[in-house]
Amino acid sequence: MKTPMKPRHIILLAAALWSLMPAAGRAQAVASLSADTILLGDQTTLTVRQARNYPSTDMLSRGGIVALEQHFDTASNTQTTLLTCFEPGDRFLHLGPDDSLLLVVLDVEVDTSAQADIRDIADIERIPYTFWEVFRWVLPALGLLAAALLAWWLYTHRKKIQQVLGTAAPVDTRTPEQRALDTLEELRTRKLWQGGKVKEYHTELTDAVRRFIEESTSIRATDMTSDQTVEAVADGRWGVDLQPLRDIFTTADLVKFAKSEPLPSEHDRSMANAVAFVRQMWQQVKPAEAGPKAEKEAADE
Repeated sequence: MKTPMKPRHIILLAAALWSLMPAAGRAQAVASLSADTILLGDQTTLTVRQARNYPSTDMLSRGGIVALEQHFDTASNTQTTLLTCFEPGDRFLHLGPDDSLLLVVLDVEVDTSAQADIRDIADIERIPYTFWEVFRWVLPALGLLAAALLAWWLYTHRKKIQQVLGTAAPVDTRTPEQRALDTLEELRTRKLWQGGKVKEYHTELTDAVRRFIEESTSIRATDMTSDQTVEAVADGRWGVDLQPLRDIFTTADLVKFAKSEPLPSEHDRSMANAVAFVRQMWQQVKPAEAGPKAEKEAADE
């Protein structure tokens, strides 16, 4: 009578049969190195195919080995890892609990037999500047100089340029007397003091008189006080009556500095005094100063 097989015996038998099966019947993990011997610092590629568990970069980076980069091809179930090592000797790549590869890392030999030619550190050698290195600094300087000269020429010849281009302002051929009388007449028609602008009226009136004195004589009346202007005209000894000029400045100073309110007749009297002074002064200065000065101004314009 045959004795039935126990479960334990069945399991042992199955294991024995499995171990005896050919390798083609089972999926085998294959690991290889593109070079199993490298010099210190060189690189090699680890290729792992058909593995149940593929080694990670952390698992491979041990014992002086460094995993630089890792790729996986899903079509062929192949993993490639680029490796290097900076420590000489036999290095084992741990692929699994019971699997590893040997990588031999050779040290770089240094030839100490040949003596090096030891020399002192050479002094700093100054290389001469080339033409273009100098020219790139000279060219901007020449450009600035040319721009400055052009600006100066345009400024000094602006009147001639304006005449050529037709943009010059029309030349005022009036005499200083005519300009002053025209300004006073224009001021009269504006009726400033009648509209309550007393200060503006007397300021413009005295400014017109000052400009007339400055244009017809060498007196810088626009830069002087009222008393200085009267004294300068008196020192000129032109033989004019200075009382109208004094009255003009006195009334204007009272309005501007003392806030005086002249009577309507005083406003008209200041205008009349200004017209009388301009006409009388022009008759005195015209032969001596105004004529040549007016001609010079016209020539300059």
